[in-house]
Amino acid sequence: SWALGPQHAREGSGDAAEVRGAVDAYRKHGLPLSAVHLDAGHLDAGHPGVGPSDGLSGLAEELRKEDVRLVAAVDPAVRAESGDRVHDGDRREASGVCGLAAARAGYEELRRLRPDERPFLLSRSGWAGTQRYGGTWAGGVATGWPGLRASLSLVLGLGLCGVPYAGPDVDGSGADGGPSPELFLRRYQLAAWLPLFRTRAGTGPGLHEPWEYGPEILEHARVAVAERERLRPYFTTLARLARMTGAPYVRPVWWGTPEDRALRDCEDAFLLGDSL
Repeated sequence: SWALGPQHAREGSGDAAEVRGAVDAYRKHGLPLSAVHLDAGHLDAGHPGVGPSDGLSGLAEELRKEDVRLVAAVDPAVRAESGDRVHDGDRREASGVCGLAAARAGYEELRRLRPDERPFLLSRSGWAGTQRYGGTWAGGVATGWPGLRASLSLVLGLGLCGVPYAGPDVDGSGADGGPSPELFLRRYQLAAWLPLFRTRAGTGPGLHEPWEYGPEILEHARVAVAERERLRPYFTTLARLARMTGAPYVRPVWWGTPEDRALRDCEDAFLLGDSL
Protein backbone atom coordinates (compact mmCIF):
# COMPACT_ATOMS: atom_id res chain seq x y z
CA SER A 1 0.00 0.00 0.00
CA TRP A 2 3.00 2.33 -0.30
CA ALA A 3 1.36 4.14 -3.25
CA LEU A 4 -1.31 5.33 -0.81
CA GLY A 5 1.19 6.84 1.61
CA PRO A 6 2.86 10.28 1.65
CA GLN A 7 5.15 10.88 -1.31
CA HIS A 8 7.59 13.56 -2.40
CA ALA A 9 8.79 14.76 -5.82
CA ARG A 10 11.96 16.69 -6.58
CA GLU A 11 12.91 18.76 -9.58
CA GLY A 12 16.48 18.91 -10.80
CA SER A 13 19.17 16.38 -11.64
CA GLY A 14 18.12 13.96 -8.90
CA ASP A 15 21.57 12.72 -7.95
CA ALA A 16 21.84 10.11 -5.21
CA ALA A 17 23.13 12.51 -2.54
CA GLU A 18 20.24 14.93 -3.14
CA VAL A 19 17.63 12.18 -2.89
CA ARG A 20 19.24 10.70 0.22
CA GLY A 21 19.29 14.14 1.82
CA ALA A 22 15.60 14.70 1.10
CA VAL A 23 14.57 11.40 2.71
CA ASP A 24 16.72 12.11 5.77
CA ALA A 25 15.30 15.64 6.09
CA TYR A 26 11.71 14.41 6.07
CA ARG A 27 12.54 11.76 8.64
CA LYS A 28 14.37 14.31 10.81
CA HIS A 29 11.31 16.56 10.87
CA GLY A 30 8.90 13.75 11.76
CA LEU A 31 7.27 13.47 8.33
CA PRO A 32 7.14 9.91 6.97
CA LEU A 33 7.65 9.16 3.28
CA SER A 34 6.64 6.10 1.31
CA ALA A 35 8.15 7.20 -2.02
CA VAL A 36 10.43 9.79 -3.63
CA HIS A 37 9.83 10.80 -7.25
CA LEU A 38 12.64 11.95 -9.53
CA ASP A 39 11.95 14.65 -12.10
CA ALA A 40 12.84 14.02 -15.75
CA GLY A 41 16.06 15.97 -15.15
CA HIS A 42 17.86 12.71 -14.35
CA LEU A 43 17.45 11.51 -17.95
CA ASP A 44 20.05 11.92 -20.68
CA ALA A 45 18.81 14.98 -22.60
CA GLY A 46 15.26 13.73 -22.26
CA HIS A 47 15.72 10.89 -24.71
CA PRO A 48 13.22 8.03 -24.33
CA GLY A 49 14.53 4.70 -23.14
CA VAL A 50 17.47 6.18 -21.25
CA GLY A 51 17.62 4.91 -17.68
CA PRO A 52 18.45 6.74 -14.43
CA SER A 53 21.92 8.10 -13.83
CA ASP A 54 24.65 6.03 -12.23
CA GLY A 55 24.20 5.35 -8.54
CA LEU A 56 20.40 5.51 -8.46
CA SER A 57 19.89 1.77 -8.86
CA GLY A 58 21.84 1.11 -5.69
CA LEU A 59 20.02 3.95 -3.92
CA ALA A 60 16.67 2.46 -4.91
CA GLU A 61 17.57 -0.83 -3.20
CA GLU A 62 18.90 1.02 -0.16
CA LEU A 63 15.73 3.08 0.21
CA ARG A 64 13.52 0.05 -0.33
CA LYS A 65 15.03 -1.55 2.77
CA GLU A 66 13.79 1.54 4.63
CA ASP A 67 10.27 1.15 3.14
CA VAL A 68 10.77 4.09 0.77
CA ARG A 69 10.33 3.53 -2.97
CA LEU A 70 12.17 5.44 -5.69
CA VAL A 71 10.03 6.45 -8.66
CA ALA A 72 11.75 7.73 -11.81
CA ALA A 73 10.04 10.04 -14.29
CA VAL A 74 10.40 9.07 -17.94
CA ASP A 75 9.75 11.67 -20.61
CA PRO A 76 8.26 9.79 -23.60
CA ALA A 77 9.52 12.44 -26.01
CA VAL A 78 10.24 11.41 -29.59
CA ARG A 79 12.20 14.31 -30.98
CA ALA A 80 12.79 15.39 -34.54
CA GLU A 81 16.54 15.01 -35.04
CA SER A 82 18.50 15.90 -38.15
CA GLY A 83 17.88 13.27 -40.80
CA ASP A 84 14.65 11.97 -39.24
CA ARG A 85 11.36 11.86 -41.08
CA VAL A 86 8.36 12.96 -39.04
CA HIS A 87 4.78 12.53 -40.20
CA ASP A 88 3.27 15.91 -41.02
CA GLY A 89 -0.14 16.01 -39.36
CA ASP A 90 -2.26 17.68 -36.70
CA ARG A 91 -1.02 16.86 -33.19
CA ARG A 92 -4.52 17.31 -31.78
CA GLU A 93 -5.50 14.06 -33.45
CA ALA A 94 -2.93 12.07 -31.48
CA SER A 95 -1.80 13.99 -28.39
CA GLY A 96 -4.22 12.30 -25.97
CA VAL A 97 -3.78 8.90 -27.57
CA CYS A 98 -0.01 9.32 -27.29
CA GLY A 99 -0.33 9.67 -23.50
CA LEU A 100 -2.51 6.58 -23.35
CA ALA A 101 -0.07 4.57 -25.47
CA ALA A 102 2.88 5.68 -23.33
CA ALA A 103 1.06 4.62 -20.14
CA ARG A 104 0.18 1.26 -21.66
CA ALA A 105 3.75 0.67 -22.81
CA GLY A 106 5.12 1.49 -19.35
CA TYR A 107 2.56 -0.72 -17.62
CA GLU A 108 3.21 -3.70 -19.87
CA GLU A 109 6.98 -3.41 -19.44
CA LEU A 110 6.67 -3.19 -15.64
CA ARG A 111 4.51 -6.31 -15.67
CA ARG A 112 7.14 -8.08 -17.78
CA LEU A 113 10.05 -7.02 -15.57
CA ARG A 114 8.37 -7.82 -12.23
CA PRO A 115 5.39 -10.10 -12.82
CA ASP A 116 4.92 -10.73 -9.08
CA GLU A 117 4.41 -7.04 -8.20
CA ARG A 118 1.60 -4.63 -8.91
CA PRO A 119 2.97 -1.93 -11.23
CA PHE A 120 3.00 1.69 -10.09
CA LEU A 121 2.57 4.13 -12.95
CA LEU A 122 1.57 7.78 -12.84
CA SER A 123 0.89 9.79 -15.98
CA ARG A 124 0.40 13.51 -16.47
CA SER A 125 -1.52 13.02 -19.72
CA GLY A 126 -3.82 10.37 -21.06
CA TRP A 127 -7.04 9.51 -22.79
CA ALA A 128 -10.12 7.38 -22.23
CA GLY A 129 -8.88 4.12 -20.69
CA THR A 130 -5.77 5.51 -19.00
CA GLN A 131 -7.03 4.24 -15.63
CA ARG A 132 -6.32 0.67 -16.80
CA TYR A 133 -2.60 1.36 -16.50
CA GLY A 134 -2.18 3.72 -13.55
CA GLY A 135 -3.08 7.00 -11.92
CA THR A 136 -2.93 10.60 -13.06
CA TRP A 137 -1.07 13.54 -11.66
CA ALA A 138 -3.53 16.44 -11.78
CA GLY A 139 -0.78 18.76 -13.01
CA GLY A 140 0.26 22.14 -11.72
CA VAL A 141 -2.46 24.40 -10.33
CA ALA A 142 -2.35 28.08 -9.45
CA THR A 143 -0.69 28.81 -6.12
CA GLY A 144 -3.45 31.18 -4.97
CA TRP A 145 -6.64 30.31 -3.12
CA PRO A 146 -8.52 29.57 -6.39
CA GLY A 147 -5.92 26.86 -6.98
CA LEU A 148 -6.93 25.17 -3.72
CA ARG A 149 -10.51 24.90 -4.95
CA ALA A 150 -9.34 23.78 -8.38
CA SER A 151 -7.31 20.96 -6.80
CA LEU A 152 -10.45 19.36 -5.44
CA SER A 153 -12.41 19.95 -8.66
CA LEU A 154 -9.70 18.21 -10.70
CA VAL A 155 -9.72 15.08 -8.53
CA LEU A 156 -13.54 14.93 -8.42
CA GLY A 157 -13.74 15.35 -12.20
CA LEU A 158 -11.11 12.73 -12.92
CA GLY A 159 -12.87 10.29 -10.58
CA LEU A 160 -16.16 10.76 -12.41
CA CYS A 161 -14.31 10.21 -15.70
CA GLY A 162 -13.10 6.81 -14.47
CA VAL A 163 -9.67 7.77 -13.10
CA PRO A 164 -9.88 7.10 -9.34
CA TYR A 165 -6.20 7.54 -8.37
CA ALA A 166 -5.25 11.18 -8.84
CA GLY A 167 -4.09 14.26 -7.00
CA PRO A 168 -2.27 17.59 -7.35
CA ASP A 169 1.16 18.36 -5.96
CA VAL A 170 1.61 20.40 -2.80
CA ASP A 171 4.15 22.83 -4.23
CA GLY A 172 5.56 25.84 -2.44
CA SER A 173 7.09 27.48 -5.52
CA GLY A 174 5.43 29.92 -7.85
CA ALA A 175 6.03 32.89 -10.10
CA ASP A 176 4.56 35.13 -7.41
CA GLY A 177 6.86 33.77 -4.72
CA GLY A 178 4.66 30.85 -3.68
CA PRO A 179 1.71 30.48 -1.30
CA SER A 180 1.40 32.01 2.14
CA PRO A 181 2.06 29.72 5.13
CA GLU A 182 -1.68 29.29 5.73
CA LEU A 183 -2.42 28.47 2.10
CA PHE A 184 0.47 25.99 1.93
CA LEU A 185 -0.90 24.26 5.03
CA ARG A 186 -4.46 24.13 3.63
CA ARG A 187 -3.16 22.58 0.42
CA TYR A 188 -1.16 20.05 2.42
CA GLN A 189 -4.17 19.17 4.59
CA LEU A 190 -6.45 18.76 1.58
CA ALA A 191 -3.92 16.58 -0.24
CA ALA A 192 -3.72 14.30 2.80
CA TRP A 193 -7.32 13.30 2.07
CA LEU A 194 -6.88 12.75 -1.67
CA PRO A 195 -5.73 9.50 -3.34
CA LEU A 196 -2.33 10.77 -4.52
CA PHE A 197 -0.67 12.63 -1.61
CA ARG A 198 2.55 14.16 -2.89
CA THR A 199 4.62 17.22 -2.03
CA ARG A 200 6.98 18.78 -4.57
CA ALA A 201 10.22 20.68 -4.13
CA GLY A 202 10.50 22.93 -7.16
CA THR A 203 13.35 25.08 -8.35
CA GLY A 204 11.40 28.35 -8.55
CA PRO A 205 11.12 31.09 -5.92
CA GLY A 206 9.33 30.32 -2.68
CA LEU A 207 9.52 27.94 0.25
CA HIS A 208 9.38 24.28 -0.74
CA GLU A 209 9.30 22.11 2.39
CA PRO A 210 6.79 22.13 5.30
CA TRP A 211 9.43 22.92 7.93
CA GLU A 212 10.53 26.01 6.01
CA TYR A 213 7.22 27.66 6.96
CA GLY A 214 7.98 27.54 10.67
CA PRO A 215 7.31 25.25 13.64
CA GLU A 216 3.57 25.90 13.80
CA ILE A 217 2.97 24.91 10.18
CA LEU A 218 5.24 21.90 10.60
CA GLU A 219 3.29 20.65 13.61
CA HIS A 220 -0.02 20.92 11.74
CA ALA A 221 1.57 19.08 8.80
CA ARG A 222 2.64 16.28 11.15
CA VAL A 223 -0.94 15.93 12.37
CA ALA A 224 -2.25 15.77 8.80
CA VAL A 225 0.23 13.12 7.66
CA ALA A 226 -0.35 11.08 10.83
CA GLU A 227 -4.08 11.03 10.07
CA ARG A 228 -3.33 9.92 6.51
CA GLU A 229 -1.18 7.07 7.80
CA ARG A 230 -3.92 6.08 10.26
CA LEU A 231 -6.41 5.92 7.39
CA ARG A 232 -4.15 4.06 4.98
CA PRO A 233 -6.02 0.74 5.47
CA TYR A 234 -9.22 2.61 4.56
CA PHE A 235 -7.57 4.00 1.42
CA THR A 236 -6.47 0.45 0.58
CA THR A 237 -10.10 -0.67 0.83
CA LEU A 238 -11.16 2.18 -1.46
CA ALA A 239 -8.48 1.16 -3.94
CA ARG A 240 -9.89 -2.35 -4.00
CA LEU A 241 -13.44 -1.05 -4.48
CA ALA A 242 -12.27 1.19 -7.32
CA ARG A 243 -10.64 -1.80 -8.98
CA MET A 244 -13.77 -3.94 -8.64
CA THR A 245 -16.55 -1.40 -9.24
CA GLY A 246 -14.99 1.72 -10.77
CA ALA A 247 -16.20 3.88 -7.89
CA PRO A 248 -13.71 6.69 -7.17
CA TYR A 249 -12.14 7.20 -3.77
CA VAL A 250 -13.15 10.87 -3.75
CA ARG A 251 -16.82 11.41 -4.60
CA PRO A 252 -19.10 14.44 -4.94
CA VAL A 253 -21.57 14.95 -2.11
CA TRP A 254 -24.47 13.98 -4.40
CA TRP A 255 -22.95 10.52 -5.01
CA GLY A 256 -25.56 8.67 -2.93
CA THR A 257 -28.49 10.89 -3.97
CA PRO A 258 -27.93 11.97 -7.58
CA GLU A 259 -31.55 13.09 -7.85
CA ASP A 260 -30.91 15.88 -5.31
CA ARG A 261 -29.90 18.63 -7.74
CA ALA A 262 -29.28 21.15 -4.93
CA LEU A 263 -26.17 19.19 -3.93
CA ARG A 264 -24.64 19.65 -7.38
CA ASP A 265 -23.71 23.22 -6.53
CA CYS A 266 -21.55 22.12 -3.58
CA GLU A 267 -17.96 22.39 -4.79
CA ASP A 268 -16.02 22.72 -1.52
CA ALA A 269 -16.89 19.41 0.14
CA PHE A 270 -16.55 15.77 -0.85
CA LEU A 271 -17.06 12.21 0.29
CA LEU A 272 -14.16 9.86 0.86
CA GLY A 273 -15.71 6.48 0.21
CA ASP A 274 -19.00 5.75 1.95
CA SER A 275 -17.82 6.39 5.51
CA LEU A 276 -16.19 9.85 5.55
